[in-house]
Amino acid sequence: MTTNTRVLIRNLPKEKLAVTDYEVTEAPVPAPGNGEVLCQTLAIGVGAGARAGLQGSASYAGAPQTGIVMNAQTVSRVVESRAPGFVAGDLVICGSGWQAYASHPEKTLTKVPAIEDPAHYVGALGTNGLTAYFGLLRCGEPKAGETVVVSAAAGSVGHLVGQIAKLKGCRVVGVCGSDEKGARLVADLGFDATVNYKDGDFRAALKAACPDGIDVYFDNTGGDVLGAVLFRMNTFGRIACCGVVSQYDTSNPAGGPRGVPGLLVNKRIRMQGFLVFDYVADYANARETMLGWIRTGALRAEQDEYQGLAQAPAAFVDLLAGGNFGTRIVRVAR
Repeated sequence: MTTNTRVLIRNLPKEKLAVTDYEVTEAPVPAPGNGEVLCQTLAIGVGAGARAGLQGSASYAGAPQTGIVMNAQTVSRVVESRAPGFVAGDLVICGSGWQAYASHPEKTLTKVPAIEDPAHYVGALGTNGLTAYFGLLRCGEPKAGETVVVSAAAGSVGHLVGQIAKLKGCRVVGVCGSDEKGARLVADLGFDATVNYKDGDFRAALKAACPDGIDVYFDNTGGDVLGAVLFRMNTFGRIACCGVVSQYDTSNPAGGPRGVPGLLVNKRIRMQGFLVFDYVADYANARETMLGWIRTGALRAEQDEYQGLAQAPAAFVDLLAGGNFGTRIVRVAR
């Protein structure tokens, strides 16, 4: 433990993100101060939402700037503790970002139990899984027999949303960007149908896949997909607005769908934005439920891995291009 490998933001991209917008550097391993804990990164969660934080304007993640470590949730192992309640070897969830070691105030750490693969704590048991769980169950409120549609269905959040909806007795339709991904969602994860948004007549394909309309829509993309889904929503339908991945990696995002207020009023549709942090008091119970589903095989937590910190920029750029199936992680240490 002589140096700390870090990946810094070199440029705030004006167009699409590139690997060259980052630089890999070495620095001394930080020493924890009083009340702090030194953590070694085991795995990093790579999510599309982090791209919004590089847009040049402040968000809930804070204003972007160059020369700092790229932010990300990590699962880490305690190396040295100067805080009560933590000892070397403890497993924690923290915000170390793209670096091998980080020192954190104890209040910013979440101690978690050891499990078969700690990387699940940046996937199905981390922000992605909790987003899927609370967004669907608290905002979407699916009922058995209803039709649930999820966009970016093969992504880190979407592939979990669809499976949770199936566990609740719903018919699930996934929207994704390739026929190959769609086939895997049906064959491996139990989706009832999928629609490729790149098809020439997406609206017709969506209508065919949802002959009884749509009761719940989990929106990860915004844009044209949201516009198409709105016209298929049933009366008293619910839309959980999670993200707008179709607009993250561009300097000129498209405008929103037209006619939204009229549709919402006439069909009494509830359209609700949310942040997973709204439900922090219930994280532990949700993780316990999700882990139970994983261990019984009721839920498949797909992990799409890159190895080593130097590969983090490539992992992120490929994710934004739709290259992942499941949760994209960077494995740093064992």
